[in-house]
Parts: sequence; C-alpha cells; structure tokens
Amino acid sequence: MLRSFASGTVFGAATGDEAPWLLALHGWRRTHADFARVLAGPPVLDALALDLPGFGASPLPPSPWGSADYAAAIAPVLEEMAAQRGGPVVVLGHSFGGRVALQLAERFSELVAALVLTGVPLLPPAGGAPRPARGYRLARWAHRRGLLSDERFEAKRLQYGSEDLRGTPAALRPTFVRLVNERYDGQFPQLRLPVVLVWGALDDVVPLEVAERAVGLLPDARLECCAGVGHMVPLERPDALRSAVLGLRP
Repeated sequence: MLRSFASGTVFGAATGDEAPWLLALHGWRRTHADFARVLAGPPVLDALALDLPGFGASPLPPSPWGSADYAAAIAPVLEEMAAQRGGPVVVLGHSFGGRVALQLAERFSELVAALVLTGVPLLPPAGGAPRPARGYRLARWAHRRGLLSDERFEAKRLQYGSEDLRGTPAALRPTFVRLVNERYDGQFPQLRLPVVLVWGALDDVVPLEVAERAVGLLPDARLECCAGVGHMVPLERPDALRSAVLGLRP
C-alpha cells in the first residue's frame, strides 16, 4: 500500500514490521514495484521503495532536475529512516535510481551506511559517448542559429534519441537530458563507504565494462557479475540484489 513521504511530495511502499533499514530507488520510467521480489520474504525485508518524482504516484518535479535535486527531495525520507533506526541505512539504486543514490551518499553521508548499485551509468562508455547522427547534428546547428523552430528541433531530437528519451513524457524530457549529461567520477573519492556493484553480464544499456572500471576507482567497492542477465537485474536476479543488501545490513 502506497504512503506519502516528505510532506506529500514523494510516494512509496513500506515492507516488513520494523523500522526500515533499506531504501530502494528505481530506474528511469520504472516504479517502486520493480523491487517487489527483492524485498519479499522469507523474511520480508524492512524497507522502503519509493516512486521517484515524475514516476508512479509521485508528482512531477517543478523544473528540470538533476540527480542532486532528486537527492535533496528525498533526503527528508532518508533522515526519517535514520532517526527511526538510530543510525544510517543502506541505499539500493537501479540505473537512474543509482544516480540519486550516489548523490545521497556524498551529500548526506552521515545517513548512508552502504550502497548497492546495479546498471548505473557511473562512467562514460570506454572511448567516450558515440557521436550524434549527422541528421541530428545538422538540426542542432540550424536550431542554434534560429533556422529551425523549437518544435521541429524537438521532433528531430526524438527521432534520433534513445528509446528512453522517446518514451519519456514531454514534461520530463529536459530532466532526462540533464541527467544523461552528468558525470560522477569526480565524486568517487568522497564515497568512503562500502559499495557493492551487482551487474548483468549482458547489460546493453550500461555495459559491464563500466562497472569493471568503476570498481577500481571507488575507495571501497566490489563487483558481482550476474551471468546471462541484462539491464533489469531487479526483475531478472532479485536474489542477487537481496543477498547484496543483506550482506550490508547495519
């Protein structure tokens, strides 16, 4: 059953009978429901899985947000959890939710005991991001010079953009563009807490090589690879995530 948090700006579902020690954050265009099998028993984990603003039951953000804005919005939830527990909690983040988890761990480090991340774009792909298609580059050039209207440029952006961009509601597309242009490697040295990366070996959204490079840069991290699994680890291998979070339980 969904409940409101942070003065009604975020909704989520609580599991278990005790104060939650685990906060779960879903991926882009997903909801808290992705973690149902991770949190299910026996025993049921004492956890809170949120619908991040703009998804599920949680209202849209008021402006184009970055991951730090999302972290600030849900920090009151984390503060309440830590107060109930009498100490920091574990944060589990999938893909976009992992971006937010990183910001929580850096900006509210006293509230976060450890991170479990899966399918998170921690680093740019090896060799850098691919060059945009020629058609898109021409449209961008024309738009910047006032030769192409905002509406026609947006149509071109969708034509050449990713599936996630095309599937994102128009009101959230500026947020999506802002998020995909973020970098996190500069924050790695500040993440002095245990980080477990649980990755699908066949992830074609954030390839395994990203996790392999990241684990060598994070101060205290290890990588667990799930053979035969793609990007949706919470659905394909919920047992792997469950084992990882239980191993970090405060």
